[in-house]
Amino acid sequence: MRIDDIGVVPEPSLFQLNSDPVDLRKKIQDMKTTPLPRRRFLTTSAAAATIQIVPRHVLGGPGQTPPSEKLNIAGIGFGGMGFGNLRNSENEHIAALCDVDHNYAKRGFDRYKQAKRFTDYQELMASDVDFDAVIIATPDHTHAVISTAAMRAGKHVYCQKPLTHDVYESRVLARLAAETGLTTQLGIQGHSGEGRMQISEWIWSGAIGTIEEVDAWCSLSYAPHGHTWWSSPLSDRPDKGQSLPAGLDWDTWIGPAPMRPYHSCYHPKVWRCWWDFGCGMMGDRGVHTFDPIVSALKLGAPDSIEATVEGGNMEVHPAKAVVTYHFPKRDSSPPLKLTWYEGQEPPRPEELEKGRALPREGGVIFKGDKGTILCGVYGQNPQLIPETAMKAFNPPARTIERVKGGHEQDWIRACKAGKPAGAHFGYGGPLTEITLLGNVAKRFPGKKLLWNNDKLRITNHEEANKWVKRPYRDGWSLG
Repeated sequence: MRIDDIGVVPEPSLFQLNSDPVDLRKKIQDMKTTPLPRRRFLTTSAAAATIQIVPRHVLGGPGQTPPSEKLNIAGIGFGGMGFGNLRNSENEHIAALCDVDHNYAKRGFDRYKQAKRFTDYQELMASDVDFDAVIIATPDHTHAVISTAAMRAGKHVYCQKPLTHDVYESRVLARLAAETGLTTQLGIQGHSGEGRMQISEWIWSGAIGTIEEVDAWCSLSYAPHGHTWWSSPLSDRPDKGQSLPAGLDWDTWIGPAPMRPYHSCYHPKVWRCWWDFGCGMMGDRGVHTFDPIVSALKLGAPDSIEATVEGGNMEVHPAKAVVTYHFPKRDSSPPLKLTWYEGQEPPRPEELEKGRALPREGGVIFKGDKGTILCGVYGQNPQLIPETAMKAFNPPARTIERVKGGHEQDWIRACKAGKPAGAHFGYGGPLTEITLLGNVAKRFPGKKLLWNNDKLRITNHEEANKWVKRPYRDGWSLG
């Protein structure tokens, strides 16, 4: 069975190994010293795939990286958020840096002068640089191909949110992470925060009773598209391209997306509003905001998704949207209605005192039959409302182990200990699937889409499945 057929993990193992460790070491060394043609790293035969996915003890995984030793880390894409991820990890050894735009990424190259430099991640993977793990913070549309290449090379992976550009890719990455046993982490820093953990503990203690409805929102919008970095906001792609800036590898930046001429309305910074490259506000703030909901309520996949939108077209995400999810009953919990408000605030809860503002930019309202919890983005500053309820509240004892040093440090410790990080891909993959199903619904406003999670399909609208798994440009593949 090919990985393209993925739905339920097949038996026997999809990535079964047939070579002994000594044999594999030699083959891996040969791979490192033999240059690979561009993109061929991702399109190798099934036989080569069995070489690339290697047991931890062969590649020097957690069992050979004691807590007292530094992890060798490569950064891929660090002109923006990735630079912060590297700074939060620089107590380890930054061994290599890779970015398609060396000018935009200059501050990272300047800060980590000892790191070997690359432009194409495939050249990094095929190089002789000694590294154990990668931090990936490229645009959304290249997360999956780079994460897959890294795991096939036996590297631990920290990938910025959203994990992938489409639902299918998230399923593949979660399965591949489970098969390889590598340590992974989705870059949702709120998952390691106090607020997210408090919310779970409060809800599990019965503080607000049974929850059948949740509202979540982000009041920000990408409209007008192009933000302030582009002087004439766009709702469609430009007719003509612009001169390619020096130091930018545009072909690699485009990656698996359809080719188009370079234009500054895409890079740097403004790619997320374009469907071909970014997941919009749902992929930006939605993954963060849904995290405490999925974690506290132990949500699986929804049964249905429906959306209404304002603005947007085939090129750019909507300016505003409302997405309604319906989740089935879980164990002793009843079905749940989750409503996401994008580019606007939700209806104001009756319990919120007059004159008291909702959290700035976004948050979550958990509606229980015995009370209401209000929090900000990332689960920050959870409060029972009204204020009198919070003052009377006696918080339960802590039952969740707290994270020391932040989200990146949680991943680093897990890499060395050989255990899952808090937001490993087995958690982050399904979380990302939920949010990206919202984006599928936005493509078909007013249509209630029925979801079969096992088959990875919309069952009542075949056209929607084209957005569950997007086609790749010729020469690009997950393997």
